[in-house]
Amino acid sequence: MLPADVPLSHLSPPVLPLLLLLLQQLPPTASFFPNIWSLLAAPGSITHQDLTEEAALNVTLQLFLEQPPPGRPPLRLEDFLGRTLLADDLFAAYFGPEFPSRRFRAALGEVSRANAAQDFLPTSRNDPDLHFDAERLGQGRMRLVGALREALVAARALEHTLARQRLGAALHALQDFYSHSNWVEMGQQQPQPHLLWPRQELRSLARVDDPTCSDCEELSCPGNLLGFTLLTSGYFGTHPSKPPGKCSHGGRFDRSSSQPPRGGINKDSTSPGFSPHHMLHLQAAKLALQASIQAFSLLRNRLGDRGFSRLLDISPASSLSFVLDTTGSMGEEINAAKIQARHIVEQRQGSPMEPVHYVLVPFHDPGFGPVFITSDPDSFWQQLNEIHALGGGDEPEMCLSALEVCPTPPLHLLPFQVLPPRGTRAFLGPPSPSPPSELSPPSFRPGFQGPLTFNSVLPGSTHSPAATMFNAHALPPCQLALLHTPPLSDIFVFTDASPKDAMLTSRVESLTQERRCRVTFLVTEDPSRVQGRARREVLSPLRFEPYEAVALASGGEVIFTKDQHIQDVAAIVGDSMADLVTLPLEPPVVVSGRSLVFRVDALLQKVTVRIHREVSSFWIRNPAGVSQDQEEGEGPLGHTRRFGQFWIVTLNDPPQTGTWEIQVTAEGTPRVRVQAQTALNFLFYFGIPMEDGPHPGLYPLTQPVAGLQTQLLVEVTGPGSRGKLGDPRPHFSHIVLRGVPDGAERGRVPLEPTGPRERNLLTASLPPTLLSTTGPFSVELIGQDGEGRGLHRAAPQPCTVVPVLLELGGSPGFLAPGSKALLSLRITSFSGPQDLDLRTSVSPSFPLTSNLSRVRLELNESAWGSLWLEVPDSAAPDSVVTVTVTVTGREASPGPPTHAFLRLLVLGPALQDPLAAPAHSSGPILTSTSPASTLVTQGRAGGGQVDKPWWGTVGGVLLLLGLASW
Repeated sequence: MLPADVPLSHLSPPVLPLLLLLLQQLPPTASFFPNIWSLLAAPGSITHQDLTEEAALNVTLQLFLEQPPPGRPPLRLEDFLGRTLLADDLFAAYFGPEFPSRRFRAALGEVSRANAAQDFLPTSRNDPDLHFDAERLGQGRMRLVGALREALVAARALEHTLARQRLGAALHALQDFYSHSNWVEMGQQQPQPHLLWPRQELRSLARVDDPTCSDCEELSCPGNLLGFTLLTSGYFGTHPSKPPGKCSHGGRFDRSSSQPPRGGINKDSTSPGFSPHHMLHLQAAKLALQASIQAFSLLRNRLGDRGFSRLLDISPASSLSFVLDTTGSMGEEINAAKIQARHIVEQRQGSPMEPVHYVLVPFHDPGFGPVFITSDPDSFWQQLNEIHALGGGDEPEMCLSALEVCPTPPLHLLPFQVLPPRGTRAFLGPPSPSPPSELSPPSFRPGFQGPLTFNSVLPGSTHSPAATMFNAHALPPCQLALLHTPPLSDIFVFTDASPKDAMLTSRVESLTQERRCRVTFLVTEDPSRVQGRARREVLSPLRFEPYEAVALASGGEVIFTKDQHIQDVAAIVGDSMADLVTLPLEPPVVVSGRSLVFRVDALLQKVTVRIHREVSSFWIRNPAGVSQDQEEGEGPLGHTRRFGQFWIVTLNDPPQTGTWEIQVTAEGTPRVRVQAQTALNFLFYFGIPMEDGPHPGLYPLTQPVAGLQTQLLVEVTGPGSRGKLGDPRPHFSHIVLRGVPDGAERGRVPLEPTGPRERNLLTASLPPTLLSTTGPFSVELIGQDGEGRGLHRAAPQPCTVVPVLLELGGSPGFLAPGSKALLSLRITSFSGPQDLDLRTSVSPSFPLTSNLSRVRLELNESAWGSLWLEVPDSAAPDSVVTVTVTVTGREASPGPPTHAFLRLLVLGPALQDPLAAPAHSSGPILTSTSPASTLVTQGRAGGGQVDKPWWGTVGGVLLLLGLASW
């Protein structure tokens, strides 16, 4: 069982020993190497990803066992004994088989990938404090506890993406302790009891002059530790250098292991080529798993069950996010939003589909906000009920600002310098030391570390778990609906005006894809109406194109209607929150009078067809040849409702399987969408295999980069994805990439199973030729169900091939009010010469200085830059700073903009730490790390250096990003 002196208030005594018995029965499924891709180098090893997900699932099972579901029988522990825990199984047992675990699995993925990334990021991979290397055990514990505290503070502020990133970093260090130190070799059978006790000392540590290892010439070194009882860990590489007589980390990539005493002690894998103490790998993994359960349980204790569930998205329900135009002509639309919100609250309160997060963003010319965020439905309803249509203004409104960050003042730029000469080879990622620059401010202190992020945004603000309001005018630039809505959610915009802030379109598109949120616009625009809305000029018929672009990028819709129909059309809000899938149409571009088809399989139910725009007529035909036209009411295939130029056809359940056909006659371009509920869905991620480093694995990125060999990892979700051995079950055989919006097929690539069968992970290798064209594309999966009938699933929103790799790095921990931070920027082109412009902003509007504003890159060239961020003394504690960099091509280098977003946490002094336990408490205490470990390095940093990247095997040393949404 877990150590008795580590209080885990939610682990009841009868449950805990059985849970650990369960853990001992779980087979190896795939530090410790980073993730599932590591099995290519060391089959049978247990990875950081395995440990993180196993621990989270065990604590989730504990929560489910202690809180029986309302209206359903309680879970029984014996039903899970002897089986590998799977999120789909837990959700099916607790909520019911019809409720998806997709959001939960996505949240687990954020934590596990942030964990794995510690072995790849140039700002963390070689820091001994972050891996318990080089006998820096005390320092490692402080960094570990600091990261846990940051995760807790961010979670309490409802900044869950950042909380998961910091939790992943903390778990990596915690797990590395058991693999990199000699705790296992000392015969210890329980986790180290003081790692989460910062007020306790780590005792019996080896001193700098204590010899710890003997020489070992073989790959396997079972007896190289000297016979003593002092705690030590191995040195890795040359920084810091290994003192005489000390142990090395070991393995083929550790340069210190060739210096006497040779060999090493790491237990990262089962392979002697990587891990000299490979024979102890499973024992180290067992302790690391128990310690990871302690960490998750500690967060559950501090956050409470509701807060912990929000942290890991342990719910099948989506959030509810409304963006409301509040000008004087919007009375009917606001009433429609209120009716739908009230209906959702009343119908779902207390059920598994009750929204766990409510966001409300009003906007009005010329302003927008305040933003209201809560987890309490009554508070949300009360706030929504206080909104009324007031005033007027000219017709365009600040709609996109209500979705995104509003612009910041111009950036101060420093001169750009090119060093060294062309032809110099360089690693992709900041080397140590960083490239020279004459521009680094001399006041920065040591300790610069940090994750790199690619296309990921999180807002900064302090707010209670119950409800928070942000005043957009008091805190510009504002961070609104997209930034405060959890990933994999739907956002609904009610307006009757076109956007005044169309210049934000590309950045909002990028945010929707990064957050994987769908945005649906309900527009009651009526050109003949002037009441409550002034029109100072003739309005362009193309003025709604920004809405169309955002909807296309996010997988949403733009639905035009009129006041008298808005309440009925708004009913799609409740329907969309059922986690519907959109069925692909062939051809995907709807043309009036031309038939299109969609396929229905046996795993689909509650299929609906939505048709809108200037439609004259339509008909739907099932696989048996039975047809139904646009007449309202009951028909042979289902029920049809019409609201102006908006039709909803709800097909009879169960719908006939096979190929269905639709034909629409309309003026212009009609819109057709077919959606359904299903237990079978998928998540997908892009990454680059890292094969020639000390920790092989798959390094994630949010969007593919033009010209790069890329792996696509598919994670099939849903109870229907698992079957007993020998039973037929659904499977997907290949993927199709299709251009958006033209629908042209870009390529078809086979899918290969990866890892254990029950995990249902598939991979596809995407060659650079398939990703040579920048711009959006959709991902579709093709396969068969258990009876050999066709399956077809499409991702909810398209992806985008970006023209350059944009890396933005900063501190991995927190910033303090009054501090300065040095951020590193790197841009790399893999698809030919490019002339690029850079724009940079920060929210809140803290002083930010950059030395890079434009650059020309040849094929496989990189440009370095630096940004200096000043955090004023007045910065709000427990808030988040978001730095945004946008790269656009000049006339000679067309292509979509590339955006990078970096989140940094601002914490107050440790003396004001609200997490410190009272004096009588015996539990672990989370305190901040030392200031020196969270500020930036003194001396030189990259100053606009252009160089040639160096490549080894596939993936080389490429450091790709995207922890938030991968």
